[in-house]
Amino acid sequence: MITVAIPDFGRLQLDHLVLDYNGTLARDGKLLPAVPRLLRSLAKKIRIHVVTADTFGMAVGQLKGLPVTLKILPPDRQSEAKRSFVVLLGTRTVVAVGNGRNDRKMLKAAALGIAVVQGEGAAVQAMAAADIVATNIQDALGLLTQTKRSIATLRS
Repeated sequence: MITVAIPDFGRLQLDHLVLDYNGTLARDGKLLPAVPRLLRSLAKKIRIHVVTADTFGMAVGQLKGLPVTLKILPPDRQSEAKRSFVVLLGTRTVVAVGNGRNDRKMLKAAALGIAVVQGEGAAVQAMAAADIVATNIQDALGLLTQTKRSIATLRS
């Protein structure tokens, strides 16, 4: 569990990290170089889930051996499926990270939503639904290991 108290935002007790795959953890279907190390480190503190439509068909192979639960979604109604997954886990215990338009509902539903803007860009709707916008996955996940960064960004 990751716990952080943010003045005028709330106390977060995060048990689940829900991640989009393409554009968030991967580019063109291939994991970004720093991702395996970051996931292994975070898995000691939080349960990690990857939800994806697997556009490039590479998620299973790329995530093999990593401490994550993978959920591949059908191509239709992805934004609702991702939101429903967050709700099933318990919105108050979830931090969600994504970049796409289909991530907007899960980012909004999660206790903490983080949008990332990397090589594939980020949908404006995802950025508007997030609590924080990060410029890369390393910084986004760093908010969970260095929680004072989240406090500095979200306090009012």
